Amino acid sequence: MPGPQVGGGIVKLFVGLGNPGDEYRLTRHNVGFLVAEELSRRHGEGATERRARSLVQRARVDGQEVLVARPQTWMNRSGEAVVALIQSVGADPGDVLVACDDLYLYFGSLRFRARGSDGGHNGLASVLEAVGTRDVPRLRIGVGPAVTGTTHADFVLAPFGRDERAALAEVVERAAAGAAVALSDGIAVAMNRFNRRGGRPESGA
Repeated sequence: MPGPQVGGGIVKLFVGLGNPGDEYRLTRHNVGFLVAEELSRRHGEGATERRARSLVQRARVDGQEVLVARPQTWMNRSGEAVVALIQSVGADPGDVLVACDDLYLYFGSLRFRARGSDGGHNGLASVLEAVGTRDVPRLRIGVGPAVTGTTHADFVLAPFGRDERAALAEVVERAAAGAAVALSDGIAVAMNRFNRRGGRPESGA
């Protein structure tokens, strides 16, 4: 995929955050990867390849060209891959939709936002610092609340629980559907349609 743009027009980037390696595949921290894989399954065109420190696949979402990416830099250095991706297609930070886990939201909740802070998420913090702006659209996928007595790091790096695994496919499918709406119709439309389910745990965990 040479050149500044995938197909000659404006290219959107969907970046699902996670950690590379099979041992992390079904951990809570990797739900962004799972959504990226589902988006590729639904809309992908061609083979997955390595580019800009990521695994990427071209996709077409309701006529919109999208590059679906899973950074391979490890979560805490996700910004390095996002900057490389932006440069590779000549995009702006506002053309990126970043998907990540959020332990401060109930499991299965979706929160689209056009901009904001990192909310304590190290991967998102790396992205915002690397691109130099907080105006990066994002999709937070609830994986909380954290188990009492478990550190937040241990919680998000642990596999989904049994009940969560039973519902995980539906959550990932809904997140991918929301991401497709955000990419094709804009973040505001996705916010109105998908930011309604669940909420923040009362414990604040």
